[in-house]
Amino acid sequence: MTPAVCTTEISETTTDSTEDNNSSFNDENQRAKHTGSKLKDPTKTMDGRDRQRKVGGGRPSVLDVYPDLPQHIDQLINWRAPTFGSPMGGPIRIDKAMSERKIAEDLMKYWNENVSSVSLHYLLPQLGYSKMVNQKEKQVGSESPWRNDQFLYIAEISQEFMKTGDPIISIDTKKKEKVGEFKNNGKEWCLKGLPREVLDHDFLIKELGQVAPYGVYVVNDNTGFVNLGIDHDTSEFAAESIWRWWNTLGKNSFPDASRIYINCDGGGSNGAHRRAWKVELQSFADKTGLTVVVSHYPPGTSKWNKIEHRMFSYITKNWEGKPLVSVENIINLIESTTTRTGLSIKCQLDTNKYEIGSVVTDGMLERVKITPRLPREDEEPDCTKQLAIWNYTIQPRTTKEQEIAAKLDESEILAEKNRVKRKYTKKSKGSN
Repeated sequence: MTPAVCTTEISETTTDSTEDNNSSFNDENQRAKHTGSKLKDPTKTMDGRDRQRKVGGGRPSVLDVYPDLPQHIDQLINWRAPTFGSPMGGPIRIDKAMSERKIAEDLMKYWNENVSSVSLHYLLPQLGYSKMVNQKEKQVGSESPWRNDQFLYIAEISQEFMKTGDPIISIDTKKKEKVGEFKNNGKEWCLKGLPREVLDHDFLIKELGQVAPYGVYVVNDNTGFVNLGIDHDTSEFAAESIWRWWNTLGKNSFPDASRIYINCDGGGSNGAHRRAWKVELQSFADKTGLTVVVSHYPPGTSKWNKIEHRMFSYITKNWEGKPLVSVENIINLIESTTTRTGLSIKCQLDTNKYEIGSVVTDGMLERVKITPRLPREDEEPDCTKQLAIWNYTIQPRTTKEQEIAAKLDESEILAEKNRVKRKYTKKSKGSN
């Protein structure tokens, strides 16, 4: 009888203990329903650590004390919210950068909600907020309806050139950089408390000047070339940069090439409507004997240009946080830029002077052996017309054609300069 009694007592005790545990678990679950927000894990602290106390213990959550806190925060910092800028229904306030401390001050000012900046630091990510930089996504102007057709055409011609082994280059001018001990965006490793000291103003130093890096990126072999100009960014400078790349690297990398494919932006010194650009390309074709095939990227798509994200971005990353103290320093930083995929860059200094507003007559443009892209079957006339502007081929001229063109160009330029001179002389006399 005694063992049976003991077994029964143990069984009853175990049952009572299980019931107590279940009721405790149910009580915790009930408390969890009324403690904290749905966005908050009741088993974790606000900073993500495991709880030291039971759920419901300690100071109540700010979301329990102020149930409307998420909506009020939304009105203060969410610029997409319909109530943004007018927290209390009053006049529109000035949009300003809202730090955690300023948010806490505005919550107290408008709704009398006493929330610390520390609590906001942990609460904002739980409510779906994070600090982000502006994204360049909105296009300036209207998007061209033939944008996709142009990209498909560029891809088609690129594949054709890759199969034949002819060079494909992506060209553009990088942002001009001041030379000197100026602050350069980015960070670098330094001894703690001893950052690199630079000038407190960004005024141009005339003795050092600034540089205009014109880049040539070769799609075929992942190599690059930078012509570091110290003067104006003109069409002549752009064509000179391509010529320097060809004379330095291109003719050795592509000894059997008979043509070259150039991808570039639709504006700037190598724009699709630049008369001087086409005249300078004709000069390049004459010097090299290459057939020059050109495709321009549609408006608003310059970031799709391969040189931007395959070369320029790595140059910027390589020199971030380092002041560009001299031209030699800039050349070394550019040439030391490499990637795991094998990018290598050669850089040269260009000390030439490039005149702004060079004269390009109608006759000079007519003597350029240019052929626009031909129309295709089942293609809309407007599409054909636009793609003919963005895509064209320039053939090299014979020696005799070059000699005739040089004489005519010289006489036409002289006549145009004399005409402009007489025009301004008459204006000055009339004003007097």
